[in-house]
Amino acid sequence: MTTRKKPDILLYSDTARSADVLYLGAVEAPDPFIALGVRGRKYAVVNALEFGRFKRTSAFDKVLPLEACQERARRLWPRQKVGPARVVALLCRELGAGTLTVPEDFPVGLYRELRDLGVRLAVSKGPLFPEREIKTAAEAEALREGNRASAAGIAAAERLLRACKIRSGRLLFNGRVLTSERLKVAIETACIEAGAVSNSTIAAGGDQACDPHNPGSGPLRANELIIVDVFPRVSATGFHGDMTRTFLRGRANDAQRAIVGAVRAAQLAALRTIRAGVWGSEVHRKVTEALVSRGFETRKTPLGSVGFFHGTGHGLGLEVHEPPRMNATADTPLKKGTVVTVEPGLYYPGIGACRIEDVVQVTAGAPRMLSRYPYAWELR
Repeated sequence: MTTRKKPDILLYSDTARSADVLYLGAVEAPDPFIALGVRGRKYAVVNALEFGRFKRTSAFDKVLPLEACQERARRLWPRQKVGPARVVALLCRELGAGTLTVPEDFPVGLYRELRDLGVRLAVSKGPLFPEREIKTAAEAEALREGNRASAAGIAAAERLLRACKIRSGRLLFNGRVLTSERLKVAIETACIEAGAVSNSTIAAGGDQACDPHNPGSGPLRANELIIVDVFPRVSATGFHGDMTRTFLRGRANDAQRAIVGAVRAAQLAALRTIRAGVWGSEVHRKVTEALVSRGFETRKTPLGSVGFFHGTGHGLGLEVHEPPRMNATADTPLKKGTVVTVEPGLYYPGIGACRIEDVVQVTAGAPRMLSRYPYAWELR
């Protein structure tokens, strides 16, 4: 049996914008740099500011000094401006690189410069590193750590909500009206203390929460459902957590209890279905059936959709949204080792919204939970 040869690859980005760069070198970089994979070896080209750190801490096989590469390129192209394109062209000659495969989001200007210099390029069809979908034991533990940070943020939100006093339907904390902004400060501070950074945190109540990606703003009210969705990035590893809980401070009505009960039942239906070999669309179908069986159907209105109108889950790793997907059109089976979110929700303006989200790793049997936080939601 022959082993398929890995293609030569080229990346040019920083690690904040490219999870592939972080995956390749396992080192953070705030500025774009050249990363090459040639004949199975990994090369980084960095300036003097980063050279020592990359040599000590990165996973690159060879770290090359940018300044020396630029000097050799100037000799090759005298009286020409030497930028990243000419450095790459130089290294292609020196390393004997073949066609370089680049990701779909590769900088178009740099792509054109490289083609003009005679560098052979091919754009990747699909993920540049499809192996990222299957998480190693170490990666799964890093994701578990991300979800510990998520849980710390959610716990901070619950503590703050419990500490509020209710006056005329308002939530007061230390005598001041509690806002989504104040709640997010508590969440994000707790995440930082847990070693992670949470951006775009969601703390949305009432009808705002009926728009699933509305981050929430303004006063939060008693007796309304509040969605808290926390997806921090662990500073030490770059891996994420992603958990959601729904809370209500005060007393829920029957309609709100029905929504929360249905969402939790749907999540449990998904967890019973997820295993290696099952299609993502089948998991999504089980969730939809569980919600419909309780009388919750999805429909369009003049102002948008109500019910359950997003996917059941997505892959999680160095990015918050990765392959695979679990939705109505997911046409591939789940693979053993994949890590996915499980996040059904219901959204009804005038009543409120609920989403419950956990993270699991797919196995041959029952999924392995990588997140943990209680499901108690009615805070009296």
